[in-house]
Amino acid sequence: MVTIRADEISNIIRERIEQYNREVKIVNTGTVLQVGDGIARIHGLDEVMAGELVDFEEGTIGIALNLESNNVGVVLIGDGLLIKERSSVKATGRIAQIPVSEAYLGHVVNALAKPIDGRGEISASEFRLIESSAPTIISRRSVYEPLQTAFIAIDSIIPIGRGQRELIIGDRQTGKTAVATDTILNQQGDVFYLHSRLLERAAKLSSSLGEGSMTALPIVETQSGDVSAYIPTNVISITDGQIFLSADLFNFGIRPAINVGISVSRVGSAAQIKAMKQVAGKLKLELAQFAELEAFAQFASDLGKATQNQLAIGQRLCELIKQSQSAPLTVAE
Repeated sequence: MVTIRADEISNIIRERIEQYNREVKIVNTGTVLQVGDGIARIHGLDEVMAGELVDFEEGTIGIALNLESNNVGVVLIGDGLLIKERSSVKATGRIAQIPVSEAYLGHVVNALAKPIDGRGEISASEFRLIESSAPTIISRRSVYEPLQTAFIAIDSIIPIGRGQRELIIGDRQTGKTAVATDTILNQQGDVFYLHSRLLERAAKLSSSLGEGSMTALPIVETQSGDVSAYIPTNVISITDGQIFLSADLFNFGIRPAINVGISVSRVGSAAQIKAMKQVAGKLKLELAQFAELEAFAQFASDLGKATQNQLAIGQRLCELIKQSQSAPLTVAE
């Protein structure tokens, strides 16, 4: 017969009591109402903060942005194809932030700085909030370094500088995304990419702050070439110029279909190297005059020799700035 010792039982009970964790963990949870187009509507999450990260049941991470009285709008970081209605969502209590380190240079990452290039994890000891303040006026300096887009028409006529905000605007299927994509692909690993809150971050910092730059190339789609609509005019007022892509020029075979008359860069030649200034000094004026003469020439039967020569020069210039997609050129070329 086994003898039960009272002191042994007391010790076991005492150890269990000491190991008992009285901490109560409260988790802010919600339920998915609907999901689609990268947005999820969540019921619950009553105490979620604006910009807070949330975890979905199947592993997707989202950012709570739209806080309404009866639901929360969450932007998905990922495709969210596995998210189902009525699945649970948990708030993390952490405002959206990303790790920052020089080790990220040369890597391809997602919106939360997670590497997606298959080159392994990246270690970083410092974190920065995604919704951080833009540089102040005192922290900035004038834009003077060129941002080479590899497009002849842009680099010569509508130059973009590092730290500038330049709008790419045009109708549907006129090559807006192609211009932005090729510009990004032409950068040597130093490009960083809701209207004013985002675009004001584009800046060229002063020498005391390292002279770094962040260049913004927002894209706006117009309807039938109307640049006076609410969204286009709003973004035009924020940016330092715009590259307008015309549907008529696109259908006429001119690629990139840049309308030189409407397109402008307020930085101007300050963002061009000296060689480009000398070559392209009068190029925009000549192209604008050619477009005006060409419009009148359609109704004229007898043109003077000087007009014919100017039209011929303009046609050659138009052929010169034509460039196919995925065919970037260096400054020397």
